[in-house]
Amino acid sequence: MTEKKELLFDQFPPVSTEEWRAKVEADLKGAPFDKKLVWRTNEGFNVQPMYRAEDIEALNTTDSLPGEFPYVRGTRVDNDWLSRQEIIADSAEEANKIALDVLCKGINSLGFKVSDATSAELEMLLAGIELPAVELNFNCCPRKALEFAKVLVAYIKAAGAESTFRGSIDFNPFRKALKHGVEFPGDIATMAVEMLDIVKDVPGLKVLAVDSVMLSNAGAYIYQELGYALSWGAEWLSMLTDKGLDAALVASRIKFNMGVSSNYFMELAKFRAARMLWAQIVKQYGVADDACKMAVHAETSRYNQTIYDAYVNLLRSQTECMSAALAGVDSITVTPFDTPYKKPDEFSERIARNQQFLLKEESHLDKVVDPAGGSYYVETLTVAIAEQAWKVFLGVEELGGFLACVNNGTVQKAITEASEKRHTDVARRKEILLGTNQYPNINELAAEKIEVKPGCGCGCSSEEKGNGGLPIARAASDFEALRLATEAAANRPKVFMLTIGNLAMRLARAQFSTNFFGCAGYEIVDNLGFETVQEGVDAALAQNADVIVLCSSDDEYATLAPEAFKYLDGRAQFVVAGAPACMDELKQLGINDYVHVRCNVLDVLRDFNNRLLK
Repeated sequence: MTEKKELLFDQFPPVSTEEWRAKVEADLKGAPFDKKLVWRTNEGFNVQPMYRAEDIEALNTTDSLPGEFPYVRGTRVDNDWLSRQEIIADSAEEANKIALDVLCKGINSLGFKVSDATSAELEMLLAGIELPAVELNFNCCPRKALEFAKVLVAYIKAAGAESTFRGSIDFNPFRKALKHGVEFPGDIATMAVEMLDIVKDVPGLKVLAVDSVMLSNAGAYIYQELGYALSWGAEWLSMLTDKGLDAALVASRIKFNMGVSSNYFMELAKFRAARMLWAQIVKQYGVADDACKMAVHAETSRYNQTIYDAYVNLLRSQTECMSAALAGVDSITVTPFDTPYKKPDEFSERIARNQQFLLKEESHLDKVVDPAGGSYYVETLTVAIAEQAWKVFLGVEELGGFLACVNNGTVQKAITEASEKRHTDVARRKEILLGTNQYPNINELAAEKIEVKPGCGCGCSSEEKGNGGLPIARAASDFEALRLATEAAANRPKVFMLTIGNLAMRLARAQFSTNFFGCAGYEIVDNLGFETVQEGVDAALAQNADVIVLCSSDDEYATLAPEAFKYLDGRAQFVVAGAPACMDELKQLGINDYVHVRCNVLDVLRDFNNRLLK
C-alpha cells in the first residue's frame, strides 16, 4: 500500500444508504425506524440518526472558505476569539481595579456597565488600560448613550487611538419595550443617526446593538432567537438607510450579542447560519462583500442555570462555550455559575475565565477555523436552522418589521409562549436539568446562599412596567420554588419506599420515585425490601413517614396495592410507583396517587406540597 500509494478505504466496497438502513431496521427487530430513531426538534424539523455525503451534495454551505462570502465558515481566517469578562462593581474605582487585575489574567475584552456619563467617571474607569490592547464594551441606559458616546470618543481622540480602538456601546432603545412592554419614548432613528455621527471618527466602535441574548435568556428557541436577531439587524439597516445613510456604514456599526444554550450542535449550527443569512440580507443593499460580515459576541445562557446543584452550571456553560468557539464567534462571555443567586465572587469569575482558557490553551480550539465545516450533520443542521429562522424573519417583515412587532408585543408573545412550553417540558422532564428535575441532591439547602439582587441603578425607570414584557423566569425556577418552600416549612416531608416483590422492578421503581420526590427536597428513606406489606407499612410508620410509595411490579400491584392501602388506613399518603394496567380498579378503591414517566412532575409535587407542608 505504501509503495502503490493506495488509500485505506479503497480496500472496502462502498455501502449504500439503503444497505445501512436495512441493517439498522434488522437490529430494531420490527420497531419502526422513523418512530424509534428520527426525532423532531423544537426548531421544527426532523433529525435523522445518520447522515452521509449525499445529504449535503445539494448544499451551498461548503462552497466557500473561511473569510469568504457568505461567511458561513467564519469572517476570519483564524479562530482566536476574544475572552470577555463583565466587570461587576459598585464604583468606577472598584471596576478599574478589577479590570486591571483580570487583564493580567488573560482577559482581552472587558464589559462595563456605565451609570454616569461623565469624562471624570470614564477616566477613572479606564485609568491604566491601554486602549489598543483590549476590546472595551459599555452597557448604558439608551437615554444616556449619546452623552456617553461623546465622552468616550473625546477620550479615544485624546489618547490618539481613533484607528486602533475596538469596542462597542450597547445602544439598545428596543430594550424598554422588550423587557417592560413600554415603547421607547424617543425617536430611535434620529438618535441612531446622531450616534453614528458622534462616532464617525472611530471606525472600530460599534454602537447599534442587536441584543438577542435577551430572547435566549427569556426562553426562546434557537430558531426564534436567530430569526428575531436578523429582523432586529434588518430594522437598523432599513431605518437608517431611509434616513439617507450608507448601508455599508450602518452594517459596520452593528454588534450582535447572542445567547448560547446547551443544545450543542444546534447552537454551533446557529452561528454558522446567522453569518450566512446576515451576509445575504446586507448584500441586498448592493454593498461590497466585506460590509456583509457579521460581528458576533456570544454569552452563555442564564435561562438554564440553576440554584440547586449550581456546579452543574459549569458543565452547561462549558459545552455552550465550546459551541460558540467552534462556530467562530468574535468574542465570548462565560456567565459565572453562581449568577442565579448572588453577585459572582472572585472564585466563580476565575472559573468562568478559565473555562475559555481551557478551550484555548489545552484544547487548542483557537487553532482551527470552522472544524465543523463539511460535517454531514452540522452542515445539514445549519441549513435546516437557517430555513426555520428565515420563516420567522419573513413573518416579522410582513407584520411591519422588528420595531413594530416589539411595540405591539408580537415578539414578546411568541417568546413567552416558547418559554411556557419549555417550562412545561421541564415539568414533565422532557427537557432535563440535572440536579433540578432529575437526579437532585436531596440533602442540599439553598435558601441561605440566595442574595437579593440590587435594582438597575441606571436611572432608566426600571419600575415602569407595561403589559407583555419578556418572561424572566429561568427554566428551573418552578422546581426551585418547590424546594425553597420545603426548606421554609416547619416539617420536612419524609417519603418511605415500600419495596416488595419482583427484585428488578422494585429497585427500578424505588430509584425512580427517589428522584421524583427528591425534586421537592423531601427526605427519602429507601429499603432493600420487605416480605409483607404489613411489615413495610409498620416500618414506614415507625419512622413517621408522611408518604409511603409502593414499589413493585405491575402484576403484583393488583394484590399488593389494595392490601397495603387497606392496612395503612389513611395514616400516611399512599402512592403507587408506576402506571399499572389495573389502575382503574385501584382508583375505585380510593388509590389515586401514582408516579410514572408520563406525570407532570411539577404539578404532582405541588399537590403534595399543599398537602404536607405546614
